[in-house]
Amino acid sequence: MVALVACGVLLTGCAIPSTPVASKASTTTAPPSTPTHLTPTHPAPTATTARPRPRPIAPGGIPKPDPRLTPGRTFPVTAAQVCVPGYSSSVRSVSDAEKKAVFAEYGITSHAPYSYEVDHLISLELGGNNDVRNLWPEPYAGTGGARAKDAIENQLHAQVCSGRISLATARAEIVRWWTLPGAS
Repeated sequence: MVALVACGVLLTGCAIPSTPVASKASTTTAPPSTPTHLTPTHPAPTATTARPRPRPIAPGGIPKPDPRLTPGRTFPVTAAQVCVPGYSSSVRSVSDAEKKAVFAEYGITSHAPYSYEVDHLISLELGGNNDVRNLWPEPYAGTGGARAKDAIENQLHAQVCSGRISLATARAEIVRWWTLPGAS
């Protein structure tokens, strides 16, 4: 069981899937050694793909990502690779067009500047990738917003790099906590 305390919220994992969250490598996923090929191309959402839906709510009233739209995707990397300083910045690659596609997919047609970030469900520091299936519009507002998730990601990354938990466990924990209704 993984226990985290971040931003005054105790997180405990008790139903971690037996298989890692990582998906099989696909043509849109490249290893981090080739950062110029990391940005997958995706068709722009159409009126039929943009589908606002009720979403689970995180502590603080912040909507969680829709697991049907954002199930999470990872690069095929090891804990040793993600623990190298600068790893995350070496693989970060999300274009403005992809960010707009993420907002459209979630049915967000307009928003105040700096009210959201297009965030990685499985953070880059945990081996998440830039595929739109790992991205969602995360609000900054509230106690359960983007800054709270960043603190949890940092804690999980530190635990992976210290050997306290496996990379697969950290990935499963962030997905479980951030997508399941009532999980906290």
